Amino acid sequence: MTPNDHRTYQLRVVGHLDDRWSNWFGEFTIDRNDDGTCTLTGPVTDQAQLHGILARLRDIGATLLSLRTIDGDDEWGACASSSTRDHGQAPSR
Repeated sequence: MTPNDHRTYQLRVVGHLDDRWSNWFGEFTIDRNDDGTCTLTGPVTDQAQLHGILARLRDIGATLLSLRTIDGDDEWGACASSSTRDHGQAPSR
């Protein structure tokens, strides 16, 4: 992945974040959903940036409901879904 590459990520959290958090999450848009959740959508250039965003959500006490890529190839997404699907299951023999 080159420095100019990015994937657009969508993170859904419990509750509604108000507009004062917009600057803290950089290029991410914050949408408040009718079901009482909030969706943050924006570009992520690498895993370090993604971890920084997740740390910010942790720091404000937000509960993460989902995380997914919404564009690009599924190179990262396939790894995430595979590990999520297999999480907690005994390895097959």
